[in-house]
Amino acid sequence: MFEYLTYEVNDGVARITLNRPQVYNALSAGLLKEMTRAIETTAADETVRVVVITGAGDKAFCSGADLKEGMGGANSLGDSLRQNYNPLILAIRSLPKPVICRLNGVAAGAGCSLALACDLVIATEEAYLSQIFVNIGLMPDAGSTFFLPRLVGMQKAFEIASTGRKVSAIEAAQIGLIHKAVPASELDVELADIVSYYQNAPTKAIGAMKQVMNQAMYSTLDQMLELEAQHQDQLGRTHDAAEGIMAFLQKRKAAYRGK
Repeated sequence: MFEYLTYEVNDGVARITLNRPQVYNALSAGLLKEMTRAIETTAADETVRVVVITGAGDKAFCSGADLKEGMGGANSLGDSLRQNYNPLILAIRSLPKPVICRLNGVAAGAGCSLALACDLVIATEEAYLSQIFVNIGLMPDAGSTFFLPRLVGMQKAFEIASTGRKVSAIEAAQIGLIHKAVPASELDVELADIVSYYQNAPTKAIGAMKQVMNQAMYSTLDQMLELEAQHQDQLGRTHDAAEGIMAFLQKRKAAYRGK
């Protein structure tokens, strides 16, 4: 089904692994298209409750664009972004399910953008993130100019982007760039705990939160209040809302089904 990544679903968890370890999981046009298709597959699969994205090997999550490939068949860098990168970032942000990045190593350039597009990033302390674009005379892309300022503020975002320096996972967690950094030996244990929560959470409510929070980045209070009302109206008709209310009244743990 896929050539450049592995895709597996177990117990409601879709795991997407960038599988080009020989080039530190660099993003080729083929890998980007397959990533977009994999995200679309999770959207269509009602059994999937949470998505995990990681990289093969123990050195890199994703080293960014595969510069040896050039523009991946596009006529310009702008067209390459429009055809290959932007559809993937939009697919992740519009997916009404939580997407967890298992950051197992370096995330550089567009690889950093990919990590920041996820809903939560859990990293090994040995990992680092870098907006390395400036080192080749380019600016951040694949969504980084959108995500960075919103995560860490304008001045810190400018400093990180304009220097291209390595931001350790520990610092990244401290400044709010990622969710958490843990020792390498604890990465999968920490990931399992978080994934377990989302496996059993009210998926439609989580998806609605994600969609509405996406809008919060460029909406007025009035618009947000109306969006809340619209989504809450829809959620009030779901199985999980009925189950959650009944469980609360009966003083028991809710058994959510993601429906």
